[in-house]
Amino acid sequence: MTATHSTRMLILGSGPAGLSAAIYGARAGMAPIVVQGIQPGGQLTTTTDVENYPGFRDVIQGPWLMEQMQAQAEHVGAKMEWDHIVEVDLSRRPFRLIGDGGTVYTGDVLVIATGAQAKWLNLPSEEHLKGKGVSACATCDGFFYRGKKVAVIGGGNTAVEEALYMTNHSHDVTLIHRRDTLRAEKILQERLFAHPNIKVLWNKAVDRFVAGGTPEGLVGLDLRDTRTGEISRLDVEGGFVAIGHSPATELFKGKLALDKDGYIEVETGSTRTNVEGVFACGDVMDKTYRQAVTAAGTGCMAALDAERFLAEAEFEASVAA
Repeated sequence: MTATHSTRMLILGSGPAGLSAAIYGARAGMAPIVVQGIQPGGQLTTTTDVENYPGFRDVIQGPWLMEQMQAQAEHVGAKMEWDHIVEVDLSRRPFRLIGDGGTVYTGDVLVIATGAQAKWLNLPSEEHLKGKGVSACATCDGFFYRGKKVAVIGGGNTAVEEALYMTNHSHDVTLIHRRDTLRAEKILQERLFAHPNIKVLWNKAVDRFVAGGTPEGLVGLDLRDTRTGEISRLDVEGGFVAIGHSPATELFKGKLALDKDGYIEVETGSTRTNVEGVFACGDVMDKTYRQAVTAAGTGCMAALDAERFLAEAEFEASVAA
């Protein structure tokens, strides 16, 4: 027999945004159900040192922070379900979601917090050195590379912005791009080219992230010239892959308004989507900041928006009756 779980507030995703929504929703008496997805805890579960989350003087561990958030959400009344959603029906309320094992979840409101994943180069050496010199977020990890030589890989807005950001920590920043022109906005390019601490290597692709040292970490990049195939070495201690992010919105194509990059569109100043009763928070709707603290903030917003929506809907129903 197929199991069915029903709630006033259904939350899809269990990173900082989803769990913050769960905490606020539970405290409002909505007994939220959080469907955790294939990566419970979100991207922070793959992040080791976290130094920029408010409230902690010392460096904390990403997995530990997410464990604490989940424990807090459960303590105030949220329920966790470890499942992977494969089908959604947003055509009517309550909204209906189906897990890959056939379990049905229904909610009077739906909060989407499925996040986004950084795009990687998918090199074996990259995987080996993640967290040991290789990162996909300069604003998250740049502080750890103060005074060190670093490289940023990419040619779009994200890469240029991260290269400029890294000049706050390093006097030797190299932008590596596989083509001979950047895709970034003109004004960003002008700032990049004018900065004395940034140099650009054109027509170069990373062939290998080079490990070394004690403890082991990134010591260089083997670069392949995209025109000649020649291999060269660039000595760096930090490598930031900045080739974009992919929002987890495949389930919602054709069902919610998405922007050209696939992020869920929300009303300015809120988390409301174009479907009444559906709210989006965290990296699935935010391609600008992408920080744990901003995700948590929008999770709070989503819970408050959802609570107000339900209160108004229930008031209107009582008046009509």
